[in-house]
Amino acid sequence: MDAATAAGLAAVWSEYFPEEGEFSADSRSARLAADLVYLFSSPDASDLLSRVEGDGDILFLPLDFQQLSNLTWITEALQENPKEALLCMGAAVHLIVCAIRDLQLGDINKINIRLYNHAKTIALKNLKAAYIKNLVTVRGTVLKVSTVKPLVLQLNFQCMKCATKFPRVFSDGKFSPPVSCSIQGCKSRTFIPMRSTAKLIDFQKIRIQELASGESHEEGRVPRTIECELTEDLVDCCIPGEVVTVTGIVKVLNNYMDVGGGKSKSRNQGLYYLYLEAISVRNSRAHAASANSDAISTTIQTTGSFGFQTFTEKDLEYISKFKEEHGSDVFRQILQSFCPSIYGHELVKAGITLALFGGVQKHSVDQNKVPVRGDIHVVVVGDPGLGKSQLLQAAAAVSPRGIYVCGNTTTNAGLTVAVVKDSMSNDYAFEAGAMVLADRGLCCIDEFDKMLAEHQALLEAMEQQCVSVAKAGLVASLSARTSVLAAANPVGGHYDRAKTVNENLKMSAALLSRFDLVFILLDKPNELMDKRVSDHIIAVSPSAESLQEFYLGLRKHSTSADGTPITARQLESLVRLAEARARVDLREEVTEEDAKDVIALMKESLHDKYVDENGCVDYTRSGGMSHEKQAKKFLSALNKESELQQKDLFSIKEMYCLADRISLQVANVDAIVDNLNTAGYILRKGSNVYQVRTSSYQGSQATWSRC
Repeated sequence: MDAATAAGLAAVWSEYFPEEGEFSADSRSARLAADLVYLFSSPDASDLLSRVEGDGDILFLPLDFQQLSNLTWITEALQENPKEALLCMGAAVHLIVCAIRDLQLGDINKINIRLYNHAKTIALKNLKAAYIKNLVTVRGTVLKVSTVKPLVLQLNFQCMKCATKFPRVFSDGKFSPPVSCSIQGCKSRTFIPMRSTAKLIDFQKIRIQELASGESHEEGRVPRTIECELTEDLVDCCIPGEVVTVTGIVKVLNNYMDVGGGKSKSRNQGLYYLYLEAISVRNSRAHAASANSDAISTTIQTTGSFGFQTFTEKDLEYISKFKEEHGSDVFRQILQSFCPSIYGHELVKAGITLALFGGVQKHSVDQNKVPVRGDIHVVVVGDPGLGKSQLLQAAAAVSPRGIYVCGNTTTNAGLTVAVVKDSMSNDYAFEAGAMVLADRGLCCIDEFDKMLAEHQALLEAMEQQCVSVAKAGLVASLSARTSVLAAANPVGGHYDRAKTVNENLKMSAALLSRFDLVFILLDKPNELMDKRVSDHIIAVSPSAESLQEFYLGLRKHSTSADGTPITARQLESLVRLAEARARVDLREEVTEEDAKDVIALMKESLHDKYVDENGCVDYTRSGGMSHEKQAKKFLSALNKESELQQKDLFSIKEMYCLADRISLQVANVDAIVDNLNTAGYILRKGSNVYQVRTSSYQGSQATWSRC
């Protein structure tokens, strides 16, 4: 180390290593800093140092880790002690920048090194005690962002007795005033903080959650989260709902102060929790940046942000070859590859595919015009058992940023945004809901008809593409640029063509108008279509043929719109039961005997489910209307028939035909007729002839009154 380098490092050393005191040229950190000065002084590094920028007094240098990967001694230093290595880099860059710009060493403040593109991302489930004090990179969705506060790094204290001043450095932001005066003869324990000497930096906390679509995601457990501490130029670099990649140093904090006092306090003093001291934060804002390389470079320098979904040359080559191979047939190829487990519904799949691609947002930059959303909203309404939920789950899995929620377990705050109070700082902060977390992605909402109270919360998010919140003194607007894909069952379980979509769904016209596409799926028994669906679900074999034959027989009985339908779910149930029967005998193949056993079991189950009070099997008995409602339905049909035919006398044979025409779900029509006669709604006139007393036709009634 030459004298000039040593003198320069000594001048700035206290700025980077305030805890070490005086500069020592023989220390390991000093030797590392000297080597870095030599490295950054080379002509190849001049372009790198030109990227040193800052906002006010805060200077930083974004540094690509891959550019340093060939220098083994630097990577080893970063692996052994990343905090020390980054501070040495900052001191070395400080000297070189001052020399290049012809500045005094004291003219600029500390330069922060923002290391990005570091190694492989670590899953949050693998982030354990072995990584403490190591440099890691994690990726997740921002759940919570705290307010920016000043953090004290250094402060002078004055002794109350002898007026001696003691500078104190607070490592990791832990406030630790002096305990006693070190001056000989003065053992005072009272000190006054000299607030004018405080050295402050901006400080902010964020909480990130692991991505639900990641390879390491585990079903059936609460998603893991970790808190990250942002300082200086990194504050306010992300908002709730953004996908971020954070490179930082893993640290631990003792949390015994959170668990009460007394014995429990001392018993839990050994508990720690992990957090990240962020070195760089890459977010998804650059995804919408200009294609201009200068604009992208500026974004990287200011926030270290990149697009959350990057494409390689291999991806581009595959897309180009796919386009060349299929030409104008690309849409059909993509359509057939979407959710192949569901047979048919090509138009619904086409609508969902277009929603995944999305349109183009208009007037998003021009402040003089109202922005027009480019995201497409789709709602699928239909009878149960038609695969709506599977379509939604397939869309959420295909989307680079898909969120799947179920309406019957979702609240307003869970859909939009919640304001929560931090127990440590007593500050209020935002926690993003599903619509905000799915920003620039897809939000799939199943059981849309079960969340009537939450419909109003979606009105603004679906049209204005943002969520405005005014709670607890916080007024803000969060981006929710997402496509909504909803699935709903109609009221009563079946879609009634006589009613409007609003009446079938109990949905307001304002919300329905926000959906670009409304698909209605009806379950109509069709022998040819049922055969194709069953062929798609099960392979053709003797056992499969037995199950298929039984299923098609059930479908023939399921013709009423009022009863519980026999759908493809029943065929899937038969397949599952047959597989279980084969596993009992330790076999991997289902035989015809297994199918027969399962069919007998299903027949008994259906008999118990659909049998009426007379012991007759009625396949619509599990749902639909009671006898009282059936009687009202029959009487209403009689009144309409009387007005249509201009008569009010009907034979019992005509009543039988009318009951068949309206699909009256009763085992005995004569019982309904007798009940109506007893109640006075119809009157028996001779042998097997009845007069409708409630009819608006007055022909025979006037004649009867004169008699």
